[in-house]
Parts: sequence; structure tokens; C-alpha cells
Amino acid sequence: MPDSDLIRPRAAKRILLEVIATTVADAKAAEQAGADRLELITAFGEGGLTPSIGMVEAVVDAVRIPVNAIVRPHSRSFVFDTHDYAVMLRDVRAIAAARANGVVIGMLTPTGEIDRDGLARAIDAADGLSITFHRAFDETRDPLRAFDALLGFGAVTNVLTSGGAPSALQAQQTIRALVAQARGSHCTVLAGAGLTVDALAGFVAATGVHAVHFGGGVRVGGNGLAPIDAAKVVRARALLDAAAGGGN
Repeated sequence: MPDSDLIRPRAAKRILLEVIATTVADAKAAEQAGADRLELITAFGEGGLTPSIGMVEAVVDAVRIPVNAIVRPHSRSFVFDTHDYAVMLRDVRAIAAARANGVVIGMLTPTGEIDRDGLARAIDAADGLSITFHRAFDETRDPLRAFDALLGFGAVTNVLTSGGAPSALQAQQTIRALVAQARGSHCTVLAGAGLTVDALAGFVAATGVHAVHFGGGVRVGGNGLAPIDAAKVVRARALLDAAAGGGN
């Protein structure tokens, strides 16, 4: 039978696995166990703050997978003043100079909308790096409207969200709606917060996500301050590969 008559199965799209790293050891362990990308932070217990530039440089040197560094000057809120922005833009430029893959950032207005002006300034400072809008998104008044606003920024390639709930597992319908909204765009819904390896296969099937984000869920004892549990990352990678092979 000629090749032209063969029906070739459509290649499955790999589901991206992003893992939080807080140390060089974290980064190396996550990469070796199958993570596709790292989110580099400090102050895990505060939801993640800007890591030192020395840490960014060391992690970028230590791994081959992409490293996205968070830029968040404090954990008081996601509404930033002039002084906060001055610090954030300096950090964005320094992270770009440190050869990171991207910047993880998020900012809101006092009324719970995306701070478009602040985001535009951060994108300009990032000088071509990809932007992940972090879980500040989950504090917006209307997630679908907020997502639409972010689609207006070509540099925003990922939106990290739990669907507005404490855990992404509690907001599967909202996340599915966001995935539908993102379809065909330049932006990916990165589902995270509260995910566990045990619940991963069902979550992917229910939401149709193409990217997931793990923190405590792939650490020893589920503790965000503990080291990476390589076996959990390996299992998560295997489950995602199986889900992609099943047509999700």
C-alpha cells in the first residue's frame, strides 16, 4: 500500500509540566524527573516572591529546561504603587539579563481589574521575554473578562490560575471555560494550586488543560518547604503523557 494511502494518527500534544523551584537542588531534581519548565521563586509560604538575581543566574546555569522567574516585591496585595513598580521593573530587566526564559508577574487595579498600564510597562522592560500572568488573576472580579484583557497582550503566553478557587480541583468548570476561551490563541491556561498527583488524570480529563503547575503537590509530604519528591514528578509526567495519548 502506498504511503499516501496510510492513515497516520495525529500526534498527541504533550501536556506541559511546570514545577516550582526555590533552590538549585530543586531545579535539578525537577528537570531530571521530567519537568518541562520551572517557576523560580522564593518565600513559598507567601505565595512566591522575587528570587535573588544570583539564584536566577545559578538555576539558569544548572538546567537546560526553561526557567521563568517570578517578579513580586511583597505579599501585601497585587495592587502596586509607584515605588513597587520601580522595583519590579528593575527586577524584570535584571532577570532578562540573567538569561531566564520568562517572567511571572501579575498586577491589578483597586477595583479588581487587570492593571493594563502596569502590565504593558513590565512587558516593555522584559524586552521580548515571555510573560506568565500569575494567580493575581484569581482575584479579578470576572475571570472571563480578565482573560479577554490578557489576550490583548501578545507577550502574555500563560495565565496561571486555580479558576478563582483555593484549589484548581474545586474550579474545574471555570478552568474548562478558560481553556475554551484560550483555544486558537497565543495564550495557554496554566492550571495550578492545590493539584495532587493522585487527582491529576481526572483533572486533565475534566478540564482539557494543556499545561499544569505543581508546587507542594510534588514535594516530600506535600509540604511546600520540603524538597522536591522526584518520584512524584516522574509519576505526574507519566500520567500527563498517558492523558495526552488518550486524546486530551
